[in-house]
Amino acid sequence: MLDLSVFTFILIGVALLFDYLNGFHDSSNIVATMISSRAMSPRQALSMSAVAHFVAPFLFGTAVAKTVGSEVVDPNSITMNVIMAALLSAIIWNVVTWLFGIPSSSSHALVGGIIGASSLAAGFGVIKPEGITKIAIALFFSPVIGLVAGYIFMKLTLFLVRGASPRVSQWFKRMQIFTALALALSHGTNDAQKTMGIITMALVTTGYLTSFHVPWWVITLSAAAIALGTASGGWRIIRTLGGKFYKIRPIHGFTSQVSSAAVILGAALLGGPVSTTHVVSSAILGVGSGERIAKVRWGVAREIVMAWVLTIPATAIMAALLYIGLYHLGWGM
Repeated sequence: MLDLSVFTFILIGVALLFDYLNGFHDSSNIVATMISSRAMSPRQALSMSAVAHFVAPFLFGTAVAKTVGSEVVDPNSITMNVIMAALLSAIIWNVVTWLFGIPSSSSHALVGGIIGASSLAAGFGVIKPEGITKIAIALFFSPVIGLVAGYIFMKLTLFLVRGASPRVSQWFKRMQIFTALALALSHGTNDAQKTMGIITMALVTTGYLTSFHVPWWVITLSAAAIALGTASGGWRIIRTLGGKFYKIRPIHGFTSQVSSAAVILGAALLGGPVSTTHVVSSAILGVGSGERIAKVRWGVAREIVMAWVLTIPATAIMAALLYIGLYHLGWGM
């Protein structure tokens, strides 16, 4: 069996790998519409987004980290194998969905993994109904809110610019720099905190921390990992979000980014770990519907929704199987 301290370092490394892949996978959510509408070049968009992702957790606190790390299951039931199995399950799901260009949720994947591994390790009684309810509300209602917000904001924007000359598109292009920055900050503060919660959970489990509070070095490492992943860019999903729903123009990029940022940042401040992927995708659909419902390629949307529905059960089952493997290998504790 590995020495506990060595295993802790390995687990932190795996958690940071998940964080990197989260940024890589989800960078598309931030930059896809901006690149497709030609508001910024791909490299400029990804670089700006990466810097914002690094800064965000230091600005907006760690409420989401506390939700993920201490409110999903009973902390006394958490073992290193449970955490490792949950992380590996989420990483595998992120890689598979990236290969197929499907914008799935890293948040759903991680929560599903925690539920699956901990339930097998200690039974369903360790699951905290209040925490699951809080997460379920955030994860399942945020796409609906994103869709409605995108639709309403697009209608409002079209009303405000009625009769404007085509030059208004240049204004929307310039404004996307600020709306994309707001979206990147909201994503960074929400998603990096999930890794912070997992690492802090591990530190509490091993006795390195006596209570759940996120150390500054965990915030720094998590912010750096998601920023590096974002800078790398997940091009397969960028193409899906940037063009497969409908042809993105500057007005679509602007309105979808404003709608998404408002929903994601609001949830982060309340401690709700929403899926940025779900919110951005649904906001893009809402914006397109606000202009013309027939404009949206709903077949692509159905495929993505199927992936959303499958994420939690698939990662829960995968994490349970991985837990069995880790247990028999004698890893962790």
